[in-house]
Amino acid sequence: MGGLSPIFPTPVSPNGQGIYNTYIGISVAAFIVFVGVEAALLWVVLRYRRTVQPLGYVPPQVHGHTGLEIGWTLAPLALVLFIAGYSFVELQHDFQPISNEQMLVVVSGHQFGWDYDYGNGVVVHQEGSLTAEVTPFVVPTKTLVKLQFRGTDVIHSWWVPAISGKTDAVPGYDNFSWLKIDQPGKWRGECAELCGTGHASMQIIVQAMNQSDFDAWLAKQKAASASPSASPSPSPSK
Repeated sequence: MGGLSPIFPTPVSPNGQGIYNTYIGISVAAFIVFVGVEAALLWVVLRYRRTVQPLGYVPPQVHGHTGLEIGWTLAPLALVLFIAGYSFVELQHDFQPISNEQMLVVVSGHQFGWDYDYGNGVVVHQEGSLTAEVTPFVVPTKTLVKLQFRGTDVIHSWWVPAISGKTDAVPGYDNFSWLKIDQPGKWRGECAELCGTGHASMQIIVQAMNQSDFDAWLAKQKAASASPSASPSPSPSK
């Protein structure tokens, strides 16, 4: 069972992997800058501390250095521009509508839960809860699934860290993402946009099944939705 890691869970979808790689890349750059700045600061503190200087020592008075000032302006600018460009390319890859999908699911956020419309009469209602596991959103493995997000009342944000980045569900405007999971399992997420008093209950569970298991689950949902007196059954625990 995937979960919310203190840093990042193991990615199970290519776009989740891309976001993870972006996070690691930016973290490495930030760590190098941090170590460099702290090392320079420590060198100055130790090299010029008063206890190792002769009595009355006055350090050299430097009032300007054009080359140094240009350098410490251009270097951070280049680093920030690189990070911005790298992140922009990754976000374009992860959140633009795809056209080669094998399945389309419309994800609607409401206070306080999610609806997943498969476009074939099957709709999974994932109502929020603080005390019980919510109904999973089920997808087949090895299938490219296009996700179309919309909000029905206020802005929500669908976030399953192992699968994709945060995607807003906005009333009157559709956002897009996608997923492709190659292994069966369950992964957890949550609404990442403060949306009202029940925001904390808007947990998300995505369950991936082998194609044969998914087909059996889908047939059961269709049969249940065709019967007025029945309600779709929850997915099996695997």
